[in-house]
Amino acid sequence: MQIALHFLSLHKEVALATSEGNLPKIRIFQIMRQETTTLYFATSSQKAVYQQLKQNPHIEILAMHGQVSVRCAGKANFNVDDECKRWIYEHNPVLQRLYSGYDKLAYFSFNIEEMDYYDLRPTPPVFRHFNLLEGTEGAGFVGERFTKK
Repeated sequence: MQIALHFLSLHKEVALATSEGNLPKIRIFQIMRQETTTLYFATSSQKAVYQQLKQNPHIEILAMHGQVSVRCAGKANFNVDDECKRWIYEHNPVLQRLYSGYDKLAYFSFNIEEMDYYDLRPTPPVFRHFNLLEGTEGAGFVGERFTKK
């Protein structure tokens, strides 16, 4: 699991998927802060993504670089403390360019519930699945059924 979390710490731009009704919606987001298996994001309460998250907090993210990817599933939570909001705003210059203050944004955390790690470089490619809610881990090769550890 640590290799997948480390990968996320190095690759902050992720595709974030929500849904609207029964239609998927995907866009690029930046991980603003990472605390082990909790990721933090910021958006505007005026954007469609905010409304989508309020309607259905279940989301997935995907980070990819070269032939390695990490996919995570979980729920968005808008209960982010003020100190964390300030830290995110102060440590992300792009937010300061776009918004006049930290309080102009909606912040949400994402607790990773499931995570898949794919590494297509070796032969055969490696696949690892982590279910953080159940505390289980599986490993195998892409295209094969993985085995639980």
